[in-house]
Amino acid sequence: MVIRYLGALFIAVFALVGAASAQMSILSSPEADTGTPALPDPLTTEAANALISRLSDSEVRALLLDQLGTQAALAAKTETEATEDFIYHATTGAWQSVVTPVQRLPDLFSGQARAFTNFYESIGGGSGVLQLLGYMLVVFGIAALAEMLFRRATRNWQILPPADPDNIKLRETMQLLVQRLTTQVIAVVIFVLVARTTGKLILPEMFFPTVQLVGIYLIGFPRMMLAFAFFFFAPMNPEYRLLNVTTPIARAFCFHQFWLAILIGFSAAIQIFNANNGVPLGELRLGFWLNLSLHIYLIVIFWRYREAGVGMMRGADPDVTPMEERAAQLYPYANIAVFVVMWWIINMVVSYGNFELLGTAPHYKTMLLLMFAPAMDTAIRGLVRHLTPAMTGEGPMAERAYYASKRAYIRIGRVVIFAVVVLSIANFWGMSARSIAEAGVGAQFAANIIEFLIIMSIGYLLYEAASLVINRKLAAEQTASGYVPDEQEVGGDGGGAGGSRLSTVLPLILLVTRTVIVTLFLLLGLSNIGVDTTPLLAGASIVGLAIGFGAQKLVTDVVSGVFFLVDDAFRVGEYVDVEGTMGTVEKISIRSMQLRHHKGPVHTIPYGEIPKVTNFSRDWVIMKLRFTVPFDSDPIKIKKIFKKIGQDLMAAPEFEGDFLQPFKSQGVLEIDDVGMVIRGKFMAKPGKQFMIRKEIFNRVNKDFAENGLEFARREVRVALPSMSGQHLTEEDKQAIAAAATQSVQDIAPDAAGGKDGQR
Repeated sequence: MVIRYLGALFIAVFALVGAASAQMSILSSPEADTGTPALPDPLTTEAANALISRLSDSEVRALLLDQLGTQAALAAKTETEATEDFIYHATTGAWQSVVTPVQRLPDLFSGQARAFTNFYESIGGGSGVLQLLGYMLVVFGIAALAEMLFRRATRNWQILPPADPDNIKLRETMQLLVQRLTTQVIAVVIFVLVARTTGKLILPEMFFPTVQLVGIYLIGFPRMMLAFAFFFFAPMNPEYRLLNVTTPIARAFCFHQFWLAILIGFSAAIQIFNANNGVPLGELRLGFWLNLSLHIYLIVIFWRYREAGVGMMRGADPDVTPMEERAAQLYPYANIAVFVVMWWIINMVVSYGNFELLGTAPHYKTMLLLMFAPAMDTAIRGLVRHLTPAMTGEGPMAERAYYASKRAYIRIGRVVIFAVVVLSIANFWGMSARSIAEAGVGAQFAANIIEFLIIMSIGYLLYEAASLVINRKLAAEQTASGYVPDEQEVGGDGGGAGGSRLSTVLPLILLVTRTVIVTLFLLLGLSNIGVDTTPLLAGASIVGLAIGFGAQKLVTDVVSGVFFLVDDAFRVGEYVDVEGTMGTVEKISIRSMQLRHHKGPVHTIPYGEIPKVTNFSRDWVIMKLRFTVPFDSDPIKIKKIFKKIGQDLMAAPEFEGDFLQPFKSQGVLEIDDVGMVIRGKFMAKPGKQFMIRKEIFNRVNKDFAENGLEFARREVRVALPSMSGQHLTEEDKQAIAAAATQSVQDIAPDAAGGKDGQR
């Protein structure tokens, strides 16, 4: 019964769709050789219920499998046909779109002549042409007068005052440029609107379309593009120029942009003119030649001014990264490649016969948007340079954090611009599922590609935002603690104060955050374009299971590291001792720590192998110094010398803030066979004690010499009963040498042991 119910449900749904019944053969009888019952024709709900009621379970199963196989074959055939169709239009079809206009070139002139003839006859011949010219003079004269009155009223907004390029701010520059651009755009709009209104009032109906084409496409549009060229290049005001080009180059770009606009406007106007005069769009393939001329013009411009294009993309900011330099070098050639690819894409669209899509000029908009990439990039860098918060704190870490923040803001701005450009280009080409399907391109594929780029952009924004926040906090912590990793003394004694607890944990948080963001958005993007991520997740689960069962040591290391960090046992930059292995904590990861010995070697120690940690850099350090003086020395005098040295060092600018307690004497510690051992001590910040110790040794040595004090020296005294007078016998000399040798042998092991016991 379950099988019958499923079969009935399937056939009922299939009956509502009605697609498969037209594609399969009608069997002659239910007892055909294949054993598959025939579907009734027509396939209605009642007929399906009647068929199910008389079929057995095996027959229902056979019918269900047959229908599923038929649908799969149809879907595969449709997908294959769509792929083959796309390949055809991308190659043969596009090439045919190039060959056909060449073959129809003789027809172009005759067809265009037919359009002009039809127009000539429709307006009444030569007298009509003269009337048209007269009306155009009147209409455009009135429009020019209205524009002139507006420009006179706003002439102060159109003049940029002289300014010092070194002192003018971006806000002032943009305010004046936008003000001038706004007035120029409004002036052109007034010209077009007044011309249109006047034309409706005084023009005969047969003249109005032609006058409107001339006013909008041949006068309004070129002047509008010229206004934007003046905004970016400021050919007469280099101090307000947004793009990094010289004045001659700026004027040349404005000149070429105006004539490009003339060519684009003429292309649009002539196509509409022909359609209005009996020559349908696409019949003459005039658009092919105009479009080819435009692309050739653009390629010539970017090739001729390629060095200027590199400088324009590089910008005036001296802080240019190697990646930005490479992008600047590739900018002219990348644009030339875009022009070539765009030209071929246009031929592909023409091969589909979708002239309606090209009617909105998406190719011109796309190329124009990509050409203004330097302007958008310059705007981003300028905004970041002026809007980035001021540097917090002082020192190299604060400077590094400020620079890193600027670069992060620039990257975020570029990602936003990239997303806007992608969405704009998609909108230019009408890349919705329905419009792409009508154009003959795979709708789902194109939509998925756009969504994939947007997902990756959002992921990168989160990646940069997380990095920016955590790195700023890390730099602030390192600046506050005074710990600069790259400026620690190489080959020093170690033992310096490390960073804060937060500065130790933040790099791990940043690593985990970045990993999560990259993994999550990569999986989302891949699944969006149709990649099955289930095997990836399953593989990750298997790897995790293998780690859980076969890598207990790794788990031990990770868990131990977590508790060491929770206990705040060590921080980056601190000098620690791990069971005899000593060094500065240089780097920590999820499972291990790296110690750099003060002599250079680096030790990598897994957390799970650390029984205990001795930290030499936490909070403060006390250093005790030993001085051996002769037996007849005055301890009180030495105490005063030590006190004076301690006071002088406390007041010394180079040790300001390093002392916690001054250097002072602790009196006589012991008396040995050489002399009296007097000990001094001081308390200082971790890492500062070694430089202080060196200075104390220098000053003690100098003050002892000035006060007639000496350090005790180890001496060997030999008493010879037979010695008389000033002369020594050979036996006496041999006895003295033997005693000295024995004394040296007795001293050497103690000295070596004491030396080996020091760090």
